[in-house]
Amino acid sequence: MSTGNGPGISRDEAMELLKTHLKNDRLISHCVASEAIMRALAPRFDEDQETWGIAGLLHDLDYEMTGEEENRHGAETALILKQNGVSPAVIDAIKKHNAEGLGLTRTTTFDHALTCAETITGLIVATALVYPDKKIASVKPKSVTKRMKTPHFARAVSRERIRECEEIGIPVNDFVVLSLSAMTEIADELGL
Repeated sequence: MSTGNGPGISRDEAMELLKTHLKNDRLISHCVASEAIMRALAPRFDEDQETWGIAGLLHDLDYEMTGEEENRHGAETALILKQNGVSPAVIDAIKKHNAEGLGLTRTTTFDHALTCAETITGLIVATALVYPDKKIASVKPKSVTKRMKTPHFARAVSRERIRECEEIGIPVNDFVVLSLSAMTEIADELGL
């Protein structure tokens, strides 16, 4: 599915929608971090940065509504986004970031990119938080990849989902560098 027709919603509108549905600042920061990584990934695939960024920003829109109900997470977001004129490509990728819970299959580069991008944010944040200054700028890519191999560190972060970057032709080490760089650029906005 091509993502070249734009997201169907502006970033300002998307941010307003996000803040209407999410009140948890950490969750909002996670979405903003996911957006930054998706914007960094898009040019590698000659895709629209705005479209990919919006998918990252809105992927957990329904999280406070659905919580741990994996069979609803993403589906509720899809309904909200459809009502707001968001592109079908964005909606589809958002649903498929929870493919396991919704009985779907990730098939496109967009699907895999959103899944690995939103997942790695947790590992990077957890790594930053073990540093004395708790700043992303202090984190080195090698530190993230080392912690990725430590199962008890940030245990809730799926290494398998991060490794989906390989499904789209990006080695894990390169993906860590790209993701860390993208998040470092917005570190102030993330409070890290």
